[in-house]
Amino acid sequence: LARTAALQKQMDGLLARIGSDASALAGLLSLRDAVTTAGREILLANPVLDFQKLLLIRGGPGFSSNWGGMNRLGNELVVLSPVRPDGEIKTIHKAGGIGDSKLSFDGKRVLFSDGRRIQEINVDGTGLRHISPELEEHVYHYDPCYLPNGKIVFVSTACEQAVPCTGGWHVGNLHVMDADGRNERRLTYDQDHDWNPSVLNSGRVIYTRWEYTDTPHYFSRLLFHMNPDGTEQMEYYGSGSYWPNAMYWAKPIPGHPTKTVCVVSGHHGVARMGELIILDPARGRHEADGVVQRIPGRGRKVEPVIVDGLVMDEWPRFATPYPLAEPGTHRGAGKYFLAAVKMTPHSPWGLYLVDVFDNMTPLLMGGYSNPIPLRPRPRPPVIPSKVDLARKDAVVYMVDVYEGAGIKGFPRGTVKALRIGSHHYRYGGNGDTRAASYEGGWDVKTILGTVPVHADGSAYFRIPANTPIFLQPLDAEGKAQQTMRSWFVGMPGEVVSCVGCHEQQNSVPPNSLPLAALRDPAAITPWHGPARGFSFDREVQPVLDRRCAGCHDGQPRKDGRQLPDFRAKRRHKDFKGNYSPAYMALHPFVRRAGYEADYHMPAPAEWGAETGVLVQMLKKGHHNVRLTAEEWGRLYAWIDFNVPYAANWGESHRPPDPEQVARRVKYKKLLANIDDRDEEPLPLPPVAKFEAPAPESARPAPAKLDGWPLAAEQAQAAQKDAGSPRELVLKLSGDVTMNCALIPAGRFVMGDVAGFPDEYPEAVVAIGRPFYLGQFEVTNDQYALYDSKHDSAYMDARGKDRFTRGYPVNEPKQPVIRVSWHQAMAFCKWLSRRSGHDCTLPTEAEWEHACRAGTATPWAFGSGKSRPNNAANFSDGSLSSWNWGRVEPNYHDGARFSIPGGRYKPNAWGLHDMHGNVAEWTRSVYRPYPYSAATEDGAPARGGLRVVRGGSWNDTLRFGRSASRWRYPAHQPVYNVGFRVLVRPSRVVRR
Repeated sequence: LARTAALQKQMDGLLARIGSDASALAGLLSLRDAVTTAGREILLANPVLDFQKLLLIRGGPGFSSNWGGMNRLGNELVVLSPVRPDGEIKTIHKAGGIGDSKLSFDGKRVLFSDGRRIQEINVDGTGLRHISPELEEHVYHYDPCYLPNGKIVFVSTACEQAVPCTGGWHVGNLHVMDADGRNERRLTYDQDHDWNPSVLNSGRVIYTRWEYTDTPHYFSRLLFHMNPDGTEQMEYYGSGSYWPNAMYWAKPIPGHPTKTVCVVSGHHGVARMGELIILDPARGRHEADGVVQRIPGRGRKVEPVIVDGLVMDEWPRFATPYPLAEPGTHRGAGKYFLAAVKMTPHSPWGLYLVDVFDNMTPLLMGGYSNPIPLRPRPRPPVIPSKVDLARKDAVVYMVDVYEGAGIKGFPRGTVKALRIGSHHYRYGGNGDTRAASYEGGWDVKTILGTVPVHADGSAYFRIPANTPIFLQPLDAEGKAQQTMRSWFVGMPGEVVSCVGCHEQQNSVPPNSLPLAALRDPAAITPWHGPARGFSFDREVQPVLDRRCAGCHDGQPRKDGRQLPDFRAKRRHKDFKGNYSPAYMALHPFVRRAGYEADYHMPAPAEWGAETGVLVQMLKKGHHNVRLTAEEWGRLYAWIDFNVPYAANWGESHRPPDPEQVARRVKYKKLLANIDDRDEEPLPLPPVAKFEAPAPESARPAPAKLDGWPLAAEQAQAAQKDAGSPRELVLKLSGDVTMNCALIPAGRFVMGDVAGFPDEYPEAVVAIGRPFYLGQFEVTNDQYALYDSKHDSAYMDARGKDRFTRGYPVNEPKQPVIRVSWHQAMAFCKWLSRRSGHDCTLPTEAEWEHACRAGTATPWAFGSGKSRPNNAANFSDGSLSSWNWGRVEPNYHDGARFSIPGGRYKPNAWGLHDMHGNVAEWTRSVYRPYPYSAATEDGAPARGGLRVVRGGSWNDTLRFGRSASRWRYPAHQPVYNVGFRVLVRPSRVVRR
């Protein structure tokens, strides 16, 4: 303090002489250097640096790519003593390359890797020994870390896997071994690399895990943690988050239960270095919710951004941070760090003392990294092992599947079972994104079977140990209501527990004893045979052979129409494609996540089988085709599994090297006690005989109604004569309004005898009273006044290399979507209170009456060749690459996804987008025709299947006619379904 006071006094004196003494300026410039020197010396006198020796790696640092394995931080282990810029540097070991180092808890020994083997040396340079077993040249060991129980966790490439997006060999997963290298065991069964294991203050292990099963691979290098025996593997930070793209070098803040420091980086451009971030998952685990501070960046909020090269333009850049604190007291914890720092693009690397006050103080300049104070440190608690190596299974205990955001809003009783699947990861050299599927999953999927879910949502079941497992909650028909785009692993004998479906880790289980806990754990019920890779040719093609291929036979038709060819691959002579013709013909009719769907939590049933045209057509009675429950189940499983094609990599168009297959088999047995048969050939079933459906019943005659249809002039006259103003404006808030058009009473013919079977018989329906109907679909900004947290989100992009969430459909004036029927009705109830009018959803009769506006043509804007080419927002040519060619031929409406209302001409009553844009909920329960108004009066207030009308931007015109109808459960939000509001003018609601 005396030194700083003297410098301050000297500066004040010089400043007072500025303008009167020419030497004062020169004095200030000279004083600046003295102040800088004093500041550095004062900062380096910080008590957190009060140790005698500092272990470093010298000769780098060099970093592997963000999709590579071990780094090369240098070629020397050195010790700096004393810990000052003028301290002596002593080499304790020199090698061809050193990738990492860790100090034992007693401060006497150092673990490091030369890129192939784990080695240990005493801190004085004596006693060098090789620890990890030398298996063969294909296996590398690196990133070692001492564990509190005396064992060593490290990364090994014995999994014999490839980076999916590049095909790069030598993916590393975490293993554990004794201190002498014996009893090696594999701990993680991850698709891609694990990096940088370190021990948390709790005794658990934190590490970086890169995963992307059907998620964007630019953004998914997460922090995970687990017990040292491999049990309780779970997210620590970043699951489902676009920011940060990657977190490296994570280490715990001394004395704190949850805070860590790490380096945040991107995907392309900058490898393993980036911004220095302090995280606390107790504050949140999503995006930047848990950020304590960026260094430097005191007082500035960290905003999550979606950028591939996240730190391309960011300086300074950090690597290998080490958090400091006074031993015993933990004073200074979370404030001071040693790190390798590169200040600018042109400056050298250096070792710096950095702090949360934005001071950056150089300690050593040059190629130094991985600083570790050379002193004993407290040994974290030893967590007793929960592994029983005599077993080959684990048990999963799920408390309540309805807890969490996964199936939020779904009523109890919806989920009847859990489908259990696994991932079969690719082999080296295979970087073909489409090797396992076409716009499906990255990896081969294995189907194990199902287990029951009890009435209270609980489940208790066995799974194979040492196996990457994913779950899908199934409804009574066997359709997935959500999908797990990740995996978990149970160690042998472990009890894996979770509260619910995508629940927060701090979720509290209910006090009552779940029903599943009263029973023994259930065994997996096999799915039509033993566990196996899911193959289109084995599981789905037989269904097409029996039900479809008799008509969809690839032969020319007299009417010139070209039907999809669903014949088995063996029916095509000299076929040499990557996938069967039937697979390529069928997949465009199926919605699924694809390779890299939006990484944020999907809405429940987002990719539900019934949101795709295939299931809709079959359930609407497509040419009387009837499927058995097993056949439906096979289609559902294929759709829910993200349309896999090959059962194993040998069946794909990128088969693996047999030697690598043999090595994987060997190491799975040696290090995981797994008998790997994933690549064993599976026989193809014979081509099933086509079973023609029963003849379709004769279509009924069209209903007749005198005076129907109406000319446009007649319809407009009826509106004018209805006795109320032609327009009603509801003021929602400020400048947000809702315009409604008057719909006159009248009679019309409902249904379409030329449509799907659920659209006939036609019926003459009377609308007894006029009503108002929203001229436009409810928009995002209107709905936000009721529910500000709702997000209509994005439409998924196609292919890989995604660097956005997709195509936005959450702009203020776009129609709101992904709201359930219950949410739409709740909005109407809120709007009734706000406006004083009686607001609800239209029945499907009211909807069709309003849509037709007196017309009897398939669309209110015409029929056949008389319809305009751009009358409504349907699936046109601009979507051809997005939905794989399933578009309306020769139709161009100028839009791809949903758009703000008003672009297209309204119908005769002033309603926009009754056809296309987004489909719309109605109040009606879905029932067979003929329609009867009497059924509306008895409709239950809640639940059931509710009718949606109008079709959407993702439908061809035949699915968006005035009579087109489909249905969804009232609790299900749907990617292309919104709603519009009906207002009854004669009823007033008290505010």
